[in-house]
Amino acid sequence: MRRWIVLALVFFGIVISYIDRGNLSLAAEGIMRDLHLQPQAMGILLSVFFWTYALCQIPAGLLIDRYGIRMLYAGAFVVWSLASASIALSRGPGDIIASRLVLGVAESIGPLASLVFIRRSFSDSENGLPVSIYLAGQTVGPALGALVGSALMAHYGWRMLFAATGLGALVWPPFWMALAPRQTARRRTEGQPPVHYPWAAMLVHPAFWATTIGAFFFNYYWWFFMTWMPAYLTLARGFNTISMGRTLSVPLFAMAVTNIISGIVADRLAARYGFLKVRVLCLMIGFAGASLLLLLNVTKGQSPVIPILVASICFFGVANSSFWTLAQSMAPAAIVGRVIGYLNTISQVAGSIAPVITGYTLGPQKDFHFAIAIAGTCPLLACGFLFIAAKGIEKSVMGQAHAKAMLSGGGASETNQPPAIRRP
Repeated sequence: MRRWIVLALVFFGIVISYIDRGNLSLAAEGIMRDLHLQPQAMGILLSVFFWTYALCQIPAGLLIDRYGIRMLYAGAFVVWSLASASIALSRGPGDIIASRLVLGVAESIGPLASLVFIRRSFSDSENGLPVSIYLAGQTVGPALGALVGSALMAHYGWRMLFAATGLGALVWPPFWMALAPRQTARRRTEGQPPVHYPWAAMLVHPAFWATTIGAFFFNYYWWFFMTWMPAYLTLARGFNTISMGRTLSVPLFAMAVTNIISGIVADRLAARYGFLKVRVLCLMIGFAGASLLLLLNVTKGQSPVIPILVASICFFGVANSSFWTLAQSMAPAAIVGRVIGYLNTISQVAGSIAPVITGYTLGPQKDFHFAIAIAGTCPLLACGFLFIAAKGIEKSVMGQAHAKAMLSGGGASETNQPPAIRRP
């Protein structure tokens, strides 16, 4: 029972994290107006968070693998909350840059700590739902942020948005300190030989690079949505601040529900038809459906926006849930922080590039057509590369199963388990 209570804290922690990192996107139009910034400059401000967030992913994974999650996550949470709140005092872009750099460093702990807790607290056969709950927090956060943030900005301005959400979040760390596991890092017992992992072999495997490229493309889509979609709704579709928040929250809440439902359904299907087969099918269908974002370029007015965004982002949620379930299940428990840290680094590289490219493509006319075309095509590219990766992983699984059967004197048999590098 306790692990589910801690999972609820993981969910709320990610909700708060995504509110804090998404506030700048909500306030982009107001900040550009008050600080006299062009879209190119705003694109850089939206990108800054990802610079340190990306650089800190692997170091954060190493720290979590070594020291556990309890103290690290609580301390990082306090730092990022104060960094987010400090943007309320900004007098120019330099102040915002400094705050966002600190925010990126501190928030790098949160996702890794969350997935490490899930990896070490739930078995492979049941972790689809916990991962989906964690991912739901990534969409509930921006959805709540859009609703509450737009109301705060409409009545009190963008500075109050950062002050209220940043300082209000400080109620979370005491609960985490009281309930979180005191030590989740796995330590080698005395006399037990060290476990060596085939890093060199992994780096030359085509599936590794296909996964890396695929992860970059689907995260480009996600971070375009998270950084520039609020401005798109106001600048290109004519929504006011309140209606923008409501419109943006609908697909994000829908995606949160989709994440949880797809996690439950995929776990049941995986038990019947095979873990790898079901998760890969979800990846392919989900990323292909996410490209429905391209329909924004061939429609006009406000009425088509919500149906298009709901369909696109919900398909994306199905794929995203399966991707991270596969990723944390395949990683050895002792180094799961480092593996997830690497994949998160790729995600944040995409996050640092997407807002800058978008800002430069808008031009003086603030035309989003080319930016939408790029973002809508990226899930299709991710679909192709992850299919290549899946075929490579499937061959590895089948090869290992065949070799194991031969050594035991039996025939080749199919396995439903994810590959290879398993828990030590």
